[in-house]
Amino acid sequence: MTRQGHIAWVVLDDPERDNRLSEEVLSQLYAYTQELTHDASVRVVVIHGSGEAFFSHGILTPQIKQSMGKHKTLELVALANRTFDAVEALPQIVIAGINGTIRAGACELALVSDIRLMAAHATWQFPEAQWGGFPGAGAPVRLPMMVGMAHTLEMVALSKIYTAPELLHMGLVSQVVEGPQLLQALRELAEKYAQVGPLASLGAKAVARTRMTQGFGAARLLSDHLRRSFEFTHDADEGMQAHMSGRKPDFTGH
Repeated sequence: MTRQGHIAWVVLDDPERDNRLSEEVLSQLYAYTQELTHDASVRVVVIHGSGEAFFSHGILTPQIKQSMGKHKTLELVALANRTFDAVEALPQIVIAGINGTIRAGACELALVSDIRLMAAHATWQFPEAQWGGFPGAGAPVRLPMMVGMAHTLEMVALSKIYTAPELLHMGLVSQVVEGPQLLQALRELAEKYAQVGPLASLGAKAVARTRMTQGFGAARLLSDHLRRSFEFTHDADEGMQAHMSGRKPDFTGH
C-alpha cells in the first residue's frame, strides 16, 4: 500500500499467479483495513490489479481446494469474509479499478467497494456453480440489493461471463474506459473525492451504508446526528466563507 496525499493505493501485484487472492494477500489486505480505519488523513482507497490481464483470478480453484483440503479451504473462506467485511466497513470512499479479467472471490472483493471502474476488455464471472457450489465470500448476500434477484441468480447460479458494457448497463460498474486509460481514470476520480470535504463524502457514505444494512430508521437517526454535528465544525464555516469569497476551500475534516 502506498499513499499519495489523501489517497491510499492498494495493488494486487502477483501477475505470475494472475494476482490471486492467497491467504497471504488476504491477510495483508485485512491488516491494511485495520490501519486505514484509524487514519483520518486518508479519504479515498483505490484497489486494482497489476498489468492489464487480470484484476485477480480469485481465491480458490478446484486444484487449490484439492491441495488444501476441506478444513483449510473453510479457513480461507472465513478469512476472505472477514477481510471483505472489513473493506466494506472502511470509512473512506473505496474505488475498485477492474483492470482485467476478474473471477470468483475477486468479484466479491469488488462488490464491497463503493465504486467500480472497469477496463473495456475485462470480463467478470462467478464460476463456482460449475464446480457444484456457490460463492461463499458474500456475493449472494450483497448482489440482490445491487442488481436484483434475476441478475443475481443468472450471475451466481449460471456462471455467466459478463462484459464491461453489460455490467455498466446493469449499474454494477459506473464507468468503462479503455485499458490503458484506466489508471488515469482512477486517479482523476480518486482526486475528486479526495478534494471534497471529508465530512461530506465520509458522512454521505456512512448514512448510505447504514440505510442499506440497517434500514431507514437507523439511517435517518445517523443523518440527523451528523448534520447537527457538522453545523459546529470548521469545515461548515470554511465552506461558506470560501464560497462567498470565491476561493478554493481548505477542508480539514474537523
